[in-house]
Amino acid sequence: MKEQIETIQADALAAVAAATDERSLDDARVAFLGKKGSLTLASAGMKDLPNDQKPIMGQALNVARTAITQAIDEKKAALESEADKKSVEGIDLTLPGRELLQGGLHPLTLVKDRAVSILRRMGFALADGPEIETEYHCFDALNTPDDHPARNEKDTFYFDSGKLLRTHTSSVQIRTMEKASAPVRIIAPGSAYRRDEIDATHLSVFNQLEGLYVDKDVKLGDLKGTLEYFLRAMFGTDTEVRFRPHFFPFTEPSFEIDVKLHVKGQEPKWIEVAGCGMVDPAVFSSVSEQRKDDAFDPENVTGFAFGMGIDRLAMIQYGIKDIRLLIENDARFLQQFA
Repeated sequence: MKEQIETIQADALAAVAAATDERSLDDARVAFLGKKGSLTLASAGMKDLPNDQKPIMGQALNVARTAITQAIDEKKAALESEADKKSVEGIDLTLPGRELLQGGLHPLTLVKDRAVSILRRMGFALADGPEIETEYHCFDALNTPDDHPARNEKDTFYFDSGKLLRTHTSSVQIRTMEKASAPVRIIAPGSAYRRDEIDATHLSVFNQLEGLYVDKDVKLGDLKGTLEYFLRAMFGTDTEVRFRPHFFPFTEPSFEIDVKLHVKGQEPKWIEVAGCGMVDPAVFSSVSEQRKDDAFDPENVTGFAFGMGIDRLAMIQYGIKDIRLLIENDARFLQQFA
């Protein structure tokens, strides 16, 4: 049997040496070391040998298997090296490499990250919520009456189930208050959806950043100071900011915020950037009723909320005149921000 093993080893080494590619090398491996290979079948005969011959034959099998395996590994390395050399034949390796184009963040991502960074330094924590919402979280809890235009199917994307694509990230404020207790200081960046006709200033899907601060003694001055600081950190310390009275169902009093835009060669003009206000007590009452406790009893807490479009901030920041440029993925346009 020892002579048989030595013969198998010699045949295997010859087959490995004769292999010209990885497939023929693998065929040789299977023929000798596979489940039905010559050496495997020879090792199966060990059980029929006398006990005094088993150690001798076992050692011979191990020597043969090791030699064949080593030869296969060396041949495989040689074949791979040869293939590598062929792959670069005719190529001048001394030529300089081609410059790799470097990517960059999308302008919306740049603006969002900057806004979030400023607000987090002011103590706001990030919060998130589902984009497919209930009418309660998107409208009812936010004191939005049944006849409000936003609840119409012409303005909002509804599902057959009665749920809808959220029209603002204000729903995250409600979900946060349902789970946490005051003080609450959160921001909620994310997508919002409305049935707007797409033009130079409107998209049906846009990016919003909303904020909420609730505590025992939050005043209108806190709201004004927070947003003035934020907008000047975004657009420059000399940025002029004004608050105009407005109406939102979920805040009272409510305001729209403008900043004065300075464009070279043009007269400065005011442009709306955000909406805000003190949280309407009806919102706190709705949350308290849902929680079944007095954690947000309007007699004990006050707060302010604000919301702004990240797309609009980006347009102001970079002087973009058509919002559609932000979703067309034109590399020529996006390269300006890389």
